[in-house]
Amino acid sequence: MSKKVGHAQRINRWGYIFLIPFLLTFVIFQLIPLISTIYNSFFENYMSGLTHIGPTFIGLENFKKLLSGRELLQYTGNTMIMWVLGFVPQILISLLLAAWFTDPSLRLKGQRFFKTVIYLPNLIMASAFAMLFFTLFADSGPINSILMNIGLISKQYQFMSHAGSVRGLVALMNFLMWFGNTTILLMAGMMGIDTSLFEAAEVDGATATQIFWKITLPLLKPIFIYVLITSLIGGLQMFDVPQILTNGTGDPMRSSMTLIMWLNKYLFNRNYGMAGALSVLLLIITGILSLIVFKATASKDVD
Repeated sequence: MSKKVGHAQRINRWGYIFLIPFLLTFVIFQLIPLISTIYNSFFENYMSGLTHIGPTFIGLENFKKLLSGRELLQYTGNTMIMWVLGFVPQILISLLLAAWFTDPSLRLKGQRFFKTVIYLPNLIMASAFAMLFFTLFADSGPINSILMNIGLISKQYQFMSHAGSVRGLVALMNFLMWFGNTTILLMAGMMGIDTSLFEAAEVDGATATQIFWKITLPLLKPIFIYVLITSLIGGLQMFDVPQILTNGTGDPMRSSMTLIMWLNKYLFNRNYGMAGALSVLLLIITGILSLIVFKATASKDVD
């Protein structure tokens, strides 16, 4: 008996050894920066011209300054609006495509080709995507030329000067970059559903629409919650697309300024105290919203 226990302990020891690289990476690149950020949030620490001010301990003053201004609420609203505009069509199109690709009765041809094509935008750098859209929708760009040639507009439309069009472009780019990844995740969830459930429903006379709403969607709930929360976290971290599209200004009238773009301005100005406080607030906002989504979508136990 003691030999078996000793053998099991030796095997378990290898498991802990294999965990060491992850633990080191987590401590060096996540835990230490997190602690450092929280520590810096309690200090006045910035550059004024060539003069370095601080670090001076000021307690919660950085948080009070952020919470008392209107920028936090405004930029949080901007971020959430652009995320929702991109996520809603993303999840709808992804559900539709996943249902098509996993339905054996449709017998779609060239599935591998289409799966590859819809995933390709996810491999393109967001900065390159933003530069492409900036060129396409410029005042003298090809989109304006096409719209004028077909008679939809009589003069150039300034896409970058209207809040709705800028937000729409950011949402469109996020949709194009991520709907392929979401489709793959939903397909994996659908393919993991026991086919006998579908066969039993068909025998009982259920239509394809009823099967989708009554069987497929409820069983996809764990995957859907995962997609929703990860997308929400990614949306709150939205930076590169609006940063490049608006040249870092968030115009017009800062209607496309996101929380991370605001944080980047503090870092660029070397205001580490305010940047740390904003990072902590962003962490809290992300945690609260993720918890709300999880609680709102979690299944309730039935007695």
